[in-house]
Amino acid sequence: MQPVAIFRHSPTEGPGYFAIFLEQQGIPWKLIAIDEGENVPATADDFSGLCFMGGPMSVNDPLPWIDAVCALIRDAGAKNIPVIGHCLGGQLMSKALGGEVTRNPVKEIGWSNASSENDALAKHWLGELTGKNNTVFQWHGETFSIPSGATRLLGNAYCANQMFVIGPHLGMQCHVEMTPEMIATWSEQWADEVVAAADHPSVQTPGTMLQEIATGLPAMRQLSEQLYAVWIRGLRR
Repeated sequence: MQPVAIFRHSPTEGPGYFAIFLEQQGIPWKLIAIDEGENVPATADDFSGLCFMGGPMSVNDPLPWIDAVCALIRDAGAKNIPVIGHCLGGQLMSKALGGEVTRNPVKEIGWSNASSENDALAKHWLGELTGKNNTVFQWHGETFSIPSGATRLLGNAYCANQMFVIGPHLGMQCHVEMTPEMIATWSEQWADEVVAAADHPSVQTPGTMLQEIATGLPAMRQLSEQLYAVWIRGLRR
């Protein structure tokens, strides 16, 4: 089986639980470190699927790799090779598929809930979690539009478009891949951003984020495992 390509755009925004899940299922993966200057492959032919992680940049920034990534996402879509995106990754997917990425009304940082749609597509992706408020982790100031042909899966009061699906592809604004180590690192690394937005009800303090790992992480694992389990069914074998 060809590996799943995992694209990292920032040193501390690695694959987290997504890679752990793949390994538990015996699925090989290959890290492509954009943050270290690795080139974006010209085609998706060498991979069973593509995964794009987060990053502090915007898809609207004039970065040399963004157009190449968008072209790769479209190539994978044309060949029915599944793509999954976390936060920046979801924004890249939206942009590649004709959507727009704009400033969200507020920043979302920390633990939050997102409610699901209640239709056949939601039931396919979410199973028993359909129609429920699902625990997710957030760290974003921008939001994507739902591309033409895609369907919204999750949303909340602070950011309407938390997740979309189109065929075997899943784009997420939220982070379901978090580990305790990642949460601790981000809370320290970007503490100034938290302080600057601390008056927003959609922003948690680092202390609260860390304290809520005990309850938030097990609940979010249910969601991530459900989503990842459905996504890997589409991998090219």
